[in-house]
Amino acid sequence: MTAPAPTKKIGMVSLGCPKALVDSERILTRLRAEGYETSPTYAGSDAIVVNTCAFIDSAREESLDAIAEAEASGRPVIVTGCMGGEAAMLRERFPTLAAITGAHRYDAVMDAIHATVPPDPFAEIAPISAAGVRLTPKHYAYLKISEGCDHRCSFCIIPSLRGDLASRPIADVLREAEALVESGVKELLVVAQDTSAYGLDIKYAAGEWRGQSWKTNLEDLCRGLGELGVWIRLHYVYPYPHVDAVIPLMAEGKLLPYLDIPLQHAAPAVLKAMRRPANEAKTLERIARWREICPDITIRSTFVVGFPGETEADFQYLLEWLEVAQLDRVGCFAYENVQGAAAQALPDHVPESVKQERRERFMAAAARISRAKLKAKVGREIEVLVDDVRPDGVAVTRSKGDAPEIDGKVFVRPGHALKPGEIVKVKVERADAFDLMATPVDLRLRRPALAPSRRMHRVISRP
Repeated sequence: MTAPAPTKKIGMVSLGCPKALVDSERILTRLRAEGYETSPTYAGSDAIVVNTCAFIDSAREESLDAIAEAEASGRPVIVTGCMGGEAAMLRERFPTLAAITGAHRYDAVMDAIHATVPPDPFAEIAPISAAGVRLTPKHYAYLKISEGCDHRCSFCIIPSLRGDLASRPIADVLREAEALVESGVKELLVVAQDTSAYGLDIKYAAGEWRGQSWKTNLEDLCRGLGELGVWIRLHYVYPYPHVDAVIPLMAEGKLLPYLDIPLQHAAPAVLKAMRRPANEAKTLERIARWREICPDITIRSTFVVGFPGETEADFQYLLEWLEVAQLDRVGCFAYENVQGAAAQALPDHVPESVKQERRERFMAAAARISRAKLKAKVGREIEVLVDDVRPDGVAVTRSKGDAPEIDGKVFVRPGHALKPGEIVKVKVERADAFDLMATPVDLRLRRPALAPSRRMHRVISRP
């Protein structure tokens, strides 16, 4: 009797933002549905897919290094993602690539895999949940609601890489969210290039979910997600007037009181040079109204310093604006040129040393604001979501004001009795500039772990 052919295995290298991570998850889901297995090593792979990022030059270099490393393994390499739009450059640098596709081109990736590693028609196909294959921990997931972007910011090439805004129908999004919750997800992180613009391109077309009609817009999306009974976190939200409609949902507990707003700068001259669709004075007014409606709201943002033409006066304006805005969570990047972006051609580029010095000053101001805000939480009881429990018994958790990977953490001690994915109430005992230290409110969770009996033995689970 002939031995069955070994299952074909595909390796995946996923780089870039959460939106790219969702693309990788969808590719892996389709692979699993066709009987392929995934491999955690180059040596165990029949082919390797590299999902690239090209947002800034440092990300481009990381992607090129990843492609080179994959090629060095001797396995066929398929490149997809944002750098896939630069096929000529990639072919010149890596002439033996098996295939190159653009971002979120799932069919093209699968066609390339079929051509490189034909599927086994007799492969045993493992059942896949409606939630699909995920690369995040079991208790949280990213929910991508649209592709592309209609803005033409001078420092960004996303529209050329991922196209114009293309919203997913609301019924599809809500059904996916429901399947994720049914699979055990406790937190959904809504992502897009411009979450606020959701539905604009399809004229807010209606869809049916749970026997009701829902418009493809931000407000109806949030109302629908708010029915699922899990944490809902909004990312990449431009501060347009219609965003005001979702703040009461946060006050009601339907959404997490959290907004991630990519403001980038505050000085009018710099915003104009960036081609940003924002007005810093109106943004301050809007933030003040949001805090009146939902006092516990956490507002995070990212900023770029050292943009071409940014003067010391512009930078001081940004620092003063930050003092007034009192944002809770802030990230800052020194400007980097992006190949193909209009900002490259702007005059008066800021010296690298000045950019780094301004970034340090900005982050010092942001840390001082954050420290004061977190110190005000000492003594309060808050809910946290457990991400991990360390060997020393400290639980690494997040509050409603903390997104994974980018914000602070709440370290809970003792945390030996907690499990990843649990939502528990804790009392904040101490704070530093970015993190909180807390203890469980439930006394049962504060008891020390029982010492194992000498007659017990460990069972190691092997994949």
